[in-house]
Amino acid sequence: QVQVVESGGGLVQAGGSLRLSCAASGTIFSINAMGWYRQAAGPQRELVASITSGDILNYGDSVKGRFTISRDNAKNTVYLQMNSLKPEDTAVYYCNANVQKSPIGRSYSFWGQGTQVTVSS
Repeated sequence: QVQVVESGGGLVQAGGSLRLSCAASGTIFSINAMGWYRQAAGPQRELVASITSGDILNYGDSVKGRFTISRDNAKNTVYLQMNSLKPEDTAVYYCNANVQKSPIGRSYSFWGQGTQVTVSS
């Protein structure tokens, strides 16, 4: 099986910074992409940022220019540097890993348990 574990959430004042980390472990042949999503009030989970194995980056419109995603392939770890935080960034942040468990066959999507980020005004 594959485990995805996030860390680094917390409480910060508006204008401050936080860095989130996410590590994937277990039965992993390769990771196609890793990403961060967030969920505020309601069931909708929105893309924050993602990075592929080929370093193709994608950011949600609301975080462009403020958040930076990076990846350490050797550690199967992805980071999210969040600067100039706003109260509207408050949400539970979830990490996703799209994993190839063997050289052939389909890939699988795994989610972490989420980490709370709260930005006070």
